[in-house]
Amino acid sequence: MRHSESSESSSPKVYRVSEITRQLRLLLEDTFPEIWVEGEVSNYKAHPSGHVYFSLKDEAGELRCVMFRSDAATLRFSPSDGIKVKALGRVTVYEKRGYYQLQAFLLLPAGVGDLALAFEMLKEKLKEEGLFGDEHKKPLPQFPMKIGVVTASTGAALRDILNIMARRWPLATVLVRPSRVQGDGAAVEIAEAIDDLNRCPDVELIIVGRGGGSLEDLWAFNEEVVARAIYRSEVPVVSAVGHEVDYTIADFVAGVRAPTPPAAAEIVAPDINEIVFRLEGLFSRALRAAGERVKTFSERMEALRRSYGLRRPRDIVLERWQYLDDMIRRMNTAMGHRLEIGASAVSALQSRLESSSPEATLSRGYCICRKLPDRKLVTRSSELAERTPVSLQFAQGSAECEVVEVEV
Repeated sequence: MRHSESSESSSPKVYRVSEITRQLRLLLEDTFPEIWVEGEVSNYKAHPSGHVYFSLKDEAGELRCVMFRSDAATLRFSPSDGIKVKALGRVTVYEKRGYYQLQAFLLLPAGVGDLALAFEMLKEKLKEEGLFGDEHKKPLPQFPMKIGVVTASTGAALRDILNIMARRWPLATVLVRPSRVQGDGAAVEIAEAIDDLNRCPDVELIIVGRGGGSLEDLWAFNEEVVARAIYRSEVPVVSAVGHEVDYTIADFVAGVRAPTPPAAAEIVAPDINEIVFRLEGLFSRALRAAGERVKTFSERMEALRRSYGLRRPRDIVLERWQYLDDMIRRMNTAMGHRLEIGASAVSALQSRLESSSPEATLSRGYCICRKLPDRKLVTRSSELAERTPVSLQFAQGSAECEVVEVEV
C-alpha cells in the first residue's frame, strides 16, 4: 500500500502535444525575437493569398521560412531558388505542424552592406508609422512667390536652382538656408534648416537636396531626424537628392520627389514666358470678343438709326391718333346699332304686352264680372244664383246689376 502511494506521488508530468509546441514557441520567440539569417533560397513559393513560403539553407542545415502578405508586399526584388539572401525576422513555431520556422519581415539580397540594411530597416519603421502616407503630403502652390532652399551654400545644386529660378520665375524670392549635406552632424543641420524656414513668414515651399554621390555621401538624407523634420513641416517640401537613380528616405516623406535639384526648380517654378504667352493669347481673345460685341451693337444702333420710327416719330404719333379716332368712331357706330336693335325689341315686346292686356280685351266688347260684395272675379255661371248682386266692368265705365236667371 505504501509502495503504491509512493509510486503515484512520484509519477512524472504528462504533457499534451499542443502544450509542448506552445512552450517551445514561447521559448524560441523570447530567445530570438529579431535576428538576421543568411542562406540560400530553396522551395520558394508565392501563395495566391499573398504569403510567401521558402527555406533558407547552407551546407549544414535548412530553415523553413514564411513571409506574410503585408511584409511580402515590400519586396524590392524577386527572390528565386538558388540565390543568397539576408532575412530579418523572428524564430517561432507553427503549432499545427509542430516545426519551427523563421517569420521573415525583411528580405534583401546577400552582399548588401550595413548602410543598405539600415536604410531598409528605417524605411520599414517610418512606413509603419505612416510618414509616407499621401494624406499628409501638401500640394505645391501654383505660383509661389517665396521659396526656401536647404542645401550647401557652395554646391552646384544651389547654382543650378538659382539659375533656373531666375530664368523661369524671376518674380519669386529665393531664401537660401545653407546647411552641410554630408558628414557627421549634417542630418541635424538639415533638420534645423527645415524648421528655420518654416518659421520664416510667407515661405510657400521648401526645396531640400544636393547633387549626386555615393550612398555614404547621401546618407544624411536617410537619417530619421531629417525624415521627421520633413514630416512636421507646415509648408510642402520637395526632395531633390542626388541623381534620378538615387532614392533616399527624404524622397518617401516629402510631398514631391524630384530626380535632381535642377528638376526640382523646374517643378516648383512656372515658366514666366509660357505664362506671358498664355496671357497674350487670352488678351487677344478678349480683344476679339470685345470687338465682335462692339460690332454687333454698332450694327444694331445703325439699324435703329435708319428705322422709320426714329426718322419720322411725329408721323407715327399722328398715325396712332388717327387709329384711335377710327376705333372710337367704330365703337360709337357699333353701340348705336346695338341700341337701335334693343329699342326695336322693347317696342315689339310692349306691343305684345298691350295686345294681351285686360283693357285691350274689354275694348273688343268683353266685360269683367265680380260678385258683390266681396268683388270676387266670376269665371263660371255656376258661381251665381238668382238675385245675386254683381259688378260689371266695361272698357269704359262699370255697372252694378242683379242676376235674374242663371244658365249652367
